[in-house]
Amino acid sequence: MKKKHPVIALIQKDLLLEIRQQSTFYGILLYVASTIFVLYLAMGSPEEKVWNGLFWMIQLFICVNAVAKSFLQESRGRMLYFYSVAGARDFIISKLVFNLALMLLMSLVSMILFQLLLGNPITNPLFFIGFVCLGGGSLSLVFTFLAAIAARAQQHAALMAILGFPLIIPQIMLLMRISNIAFSDVVQGGLWQMVGLLAALDILVIALAIILFPFLWKD
Repeated sequence: MKKKHPVIALIQKDLLLEIRQQSTFYGILLYVASTIFVLYLAMGSPEEKVWNGLFWMIQLFICVNAVAKSFLQESRGRMLYFYSVAGARDFIISKLVFNLALMLLMSLVSMILFQLLLGNPITNPLFFIGFVCLGGGSLSLVFTFLAAIAARAQQHAALMAILGFPLIIPQIMLLMRISNIAFSDVVQGGLWQMVGLLAALDILVIALAIILFPFLWKD
């Protein structure tokens, strides 16, 4: 029987944990739905820029809740086991891929709920779906890397907040600016340059995670 690649085996492990511990997954879904419902009660159908800004701020907090737990649930005993069966790069790549898929799902669910409850001012839905996938993936990559650093430093929540928000604010501003295009009939100049910049930032985060995490792994 052919042996599975460690990355695939680790992703399957995370998926099985999510299936067995459904309360965690449903807890995130409840957080998403209740937050958006409160916004609906408070604001009704906001204008386009407010709608867009609220959407990305909600994605930020969803990402913090969804991604941080992936390292919080890994005890010291589990980490020692992973150290014996997989390498540092395989481990961090599996976390990046799994959290990316989870955040894409949460982003699409929150987009649907936003449209159902807060109205649908989007003019170019295909553009916006693409920006949601790109933005959700970008947020998950950054916070997965930060959660890995915080988990190894034994200061999960505090270190994630200290490191994360100064790094993520420029990214959120860029995502808001890019996604504003989906609310207009005219495609603004410089769109693909901004998308390329965001993609380059994602590649940089992935490279830093693969290069730097092995040094934390040894501690």
